[in-house]
Amino acid sequence: MELTKLSSPEVKKAFDQARVALLPIGAIEQHGPHLPLGTDWFTCAHIAREVSQRDGRLLLPGMPVGVSREHRQFWGTLTFAPDQLRDQAATVARSLGTHGLRRIVFVNGHTTNCAPLEEAARELREEEIYAFVFNWWQPLAVMLADLFPQPTAHAGSLETSIMLALHPGLVHQDCFDEASSATKWGTYVEGVLVSLDVVEFTSEGNVGDPRLGDAEKGRAVLSAAVDALGRFCEWLDDQSDSDLAPRAHVA
Repeated sequence: MELTKLSSPEVKKAFDQARVALLPIGAIEQHGPHLPLGTDWFTCAHIAREVSQRDGRLLLPGMPVGVSREHRQFWGTLTFAPDQLRDQAATVARSLGTHGLRRIVFVNGHTTNCAPLEEAARELREEEIYAFVFNWWQPLAVMLADLFPQPTAHAGSLETSIMLALHPGLVHQDCFDEASSATKWGTYVEGVLVSLDVVEFTSEGNVGDPRLGDAEKGRAVLSAAVDALGRFCEWLDDQSDSDLAPRAHVA
């Protein structure tokens, strides 16, 4: 069920049935010379849409732009400040809450979105609106390590595989050889991150080898992410409000 495609009377019925709403939140940022700027957005939007269609969850109009300041030197990158993303996500959830639907999953497609979205969830819980951040890659950690043992932090084999599965026409395979040979995300001195912008450690924007991308692996990853999100929503269905509410002070 997509909110934007329903009439107001239809939405009222949908709210009664859905119990959980999905808000995909991505990023518009460079992904090397070979992948589109919308890679993170395409990924999380697909996962949320598949669960909505399969399980009858309410799909909200998503937020393509995320927190991508570290990519700003690359052409086309768009970014919110962290507090802007936090506030926008929380505002959508509060608006939803006025209609009585007070459980929402932020389906996140970008690592730097994690902290502001988690902060939004903490704020909302104080208002009895129960928001959770689903970072699609986290429940798949073992699977991803098995499928992609080589470094693949950004626009490498993992994201190239996903895009080959989702939108192969947007993958510039003729540019694979132009990609950076970088294999580490960031530069550290004594455990301190000293490279705050991506351009400082990868001239072409990617970390990992896109030539190792594989559409079949991409489809397997997406399918597993859809299943994981579906299971989380089922868990959320089963929780009472008291289960989800903040705990009282300790004795």
